[in-house]
Amino acid sequence: MSKMETELPLSAGYVQVKTQQWNQQKLHTFDDQVIEEVPIAIAYNGITQAVMMATPCDLEDFAIGFSLSEAIVDNIEQIYDVQLTQHSNGYEIDLQISNACFQALKSHRRSMTGNSGCGLCGVDSLDRALRVAPILPATPLPKASAIQAAIHSLTSWQPLRQQTGACHGAVWCNLQGEKILLREDVGRHNALDKLIGAMRRKGLPAKDGFVLISSRASYEMIHKTSYLGCANLVAVSAPTSLAIHQAKQLNINLIGFARTGKYNVYHQCL
Repeated sequence: MSKMETELPLSAGYVQVKTQQWNQQKLHTFDDQVIEEVPIAIAYNGITQAVMMATPCDLEDFAIGFSLSEAIVDNIEQIYDVQLTQHSNGYEIDLQISNACFQALKSHRRSMTGNSGCGLCGVDSLDRALRVAPILPATPLPKASAIQAAIHSLTSWQPLRQQTGACHGAVWCNLQGEKILLREDVGRHNALDKLIGAMRRKGLPAKDGFVLISSRASYEMIHKTSYLGCANLVAVSAPTSLAIHQAKQLNINLIGFARTGKYNVYHQCL
């Protein structure tokens, strides 16, 4: 796969705006840093597949991670090129994928009954709501010391969150709890897709550590973690009931409410 070819500088992920703060009975004007949220269109071989609101940084990682976690491609070798185009109202990412993957994608698009703002439409879409995902080999929980090490100073590892206060993070940690790789986005799913794409590009071994997310653990987060090939997901907030059910089905150790000195184990494989 070639590098993204673009002459446009990617965004820092935030913009500066003039705002006012009411404090001590007065209004004060200051410059505030606000997270960017723009439409990102993802296309395959020239045909748009999805448009999502996201933070326009690490977009190549985002496109690759989305392609893998949505099973549009099976591996990064099936992505031949990634092109980025900036428009006045957002970005378009066009991925050139293998013909076999593209034909499968077109077949899936023809079978869909429709789209709606709430996500699902029609009985057939309900049948596809819980998609098949990889079942991973059962692995032990990460050690408590590793989890505690990972959540320590997590905020200081998130530059966009420090700048804006409105950003999710997904971090790859090794089995000692060392934070190795971070990706951030206004959307928690997007942050995880960016991490997946970055890990695959760097060739990091997903089974030799755990994913730490600064958000709740929903069904989609379990689903995407399984496509990464990681059997451990640690969330600083709560899981959903469907996330717990999916974790049990896919052999993913699921930890929630990970805080200093405590965490909850919602599913443990071994």
